[in-house]
Amino acid sequence: MQPHNVVSREAWIAARKAHLVHEKELTQARERLSEERRALPWVKVDKDYAFDGPGGKVTLAELFRGRRQLVVQHFMFAPDWNEGCKHCSFWADGFERMIPHLAARDTTLVAISRAPAEKLAAFKARMGWAFDWLSSGNNDFNYDYEVSFTPEALKSGDNRYNFGTTRFGMEEAPGISVFYRDEAGTIFHTYSCFARGLDMMNAAYHYLDLTPLGRHEEELPYPMDWVRLRDQYTPAPVQASCCHS
Repeated sequence: MQPHNVVSREAWIAARKAHLVHEKELTQARERLSEERRALPWVKVDKDYAFDGPGGKVTLAELFRGRRQLVVQHFMFAPDWNEGCKHCSFWADGFERMIPHLAARDTTLVAISRAPAEKLAAFKARMGWAFDWLSSGNNDFNYDYEVSFTPEALKSGDNRYNFGTTRFGMEEAPGISVFYRDEAGTIFHTYSCFARGLDMMNAAYHYLDLTPLGRHEEELPYPMDWVRLRDQYTPAPVQASCCHS
């Protein structure tokens, strides 16, 4: 950690106000970006996707639960994996409790993975989650929205990710896709984001961004190397700081 100046409260307020100007600039830029996002064109969904859930088959239309908007968290969990991705779980821990708030704004959020429904249910119980989690293992949903890649695609290098801007080195990738259902029941794909585009949906990261140390991932083998499933963290020892330590 770099040394910081220690100043009076008055000097700190002055520095904080100067930084506030930049924060407001970012807020205004974000609002413009959100307006631009909402104005993007839509694509009609023509495929009749059916997913496997705890109660049997569920169509894409049924995932809306009568609401107009559907957010799908593409959760990395391949059919032969024994547990879900720790990084996707990091995001899931964040959105788990916001489901009722989204529902109040006519929006349903679900997770979808290729693993069998039985594996999803077991891991969901282990993590203590309550959101709806469906399996797309028997349809092309993950491939159509470019968050799963066949062995052939990985071998040939045709594993397009983030709209073709990069390649992903494994069979499953993270993402979020948004859909809208009109009064006639027609479903449209309105938005998807991947890679660093998912960053804004992780509240824990943004809390860390407020702190002096920030995310402090610079010295790690890769940025999210520190993340664990919530039941796999080893409690860190408390560092005593009093004169009797």
